[in-house]
Amino acid sequence: MKLPPSYYFSQDVLFLAQDLLGKVLFTEINGEITAGIIVETEAYFGVKDKASHAYGGRRTDRTETLYSQGGISYVYLCYGIHHLFNVVTSLQDDPHAVLVRAVEPLIGKEIMELRRNMPVSKAAISVGPGSASKALGIDKSFNKKDLNGDEIWIEDHGISYTPDQIISGPRIGVAYAQEDALLPWRFFVKGNKYVSKPNK
Repeated sequence: MKLPPSYYFSQDVLFLAQDLLGKVLFTEINGEITAGIIVETEAYFGVKDKASHAYGGRRTDRTETLYSQGGISYVYLCYGIHHLFNVVTSLQDDPHAVLVRAVEPLIGKEIMELRRNMPVSKAAISVGPGSASKALGIDKSFNKKDLNGDEIWIEDHGISYTPDQIISGPRIGVAYAQEDALLPWRFFVKGNKYVSKPNK
């Protein structure tokens, strides 16, 4: 049920950011498996996107992961505290990525509760990319992992949404990106309680 490597090679990052909604993100850490349904994403369009770490072809130790062939993870530290998990997509040297902003807890809920020190009934357990990563145990050690491996992977469980169930809007926290901050490249499942606010 794992998504095949070729899935991630698509050069249409906007399609993938929507198609990943409903897919299930898994981690296995010390034999403990947790998983959540992806309910919110953001697309980052490589060298042309002012909100992307790779804008203008920027290549640093941190961003080099983005230039890999699709199908690996890009995890970076935001504000010095939050680990943000991204799916690298497209082909070698075409640094597209999809940020996973929120998941709906599915498997290993008790483990998530311990990691987040709150009940799974609270949306805050996995709302926002930092919380989603923490609930799933994702930290910097997950950077540049093969998404077809045994530590972190994505499966298709047949959960899909109709176009009118998927809402698009501007990405969050990218005001620095000038006009690109207004692009409607954030996608989320309408009415899902695990989606970031504002959800309009």
